[in-house]
Amino acid sequence: MNVNTKNIVSITEANQNFSKVARMVDENGAVIILENNAPRYVLMEFNRAETEQVADNEVLLEISKRLIERNREAYEVLAK
Repeated sequence: MNVNTKNIVSITEANQNFSKVARMVDENGAVIILENNAPRYVLMEFNRAETEQVADNEVLLEISKRLIERNREAYEVLAK
């Protein structure tokens, strides 16, 4: 995930001014919330989170297929 430094807020600011942070999400797609000066949370639109999850699952499925093909002989031996 790319992080735009303009989309970083402290947890205190997010707590005290959530509507501002929500507008930032609407304008920029996501906001990183820091706790003790370290990234702790990502706030994004729900639809985007669903899309990101599907993409992650598709990537994992492709990796799994490649590993199965690469190690087919070993899997066949183990399946006996």
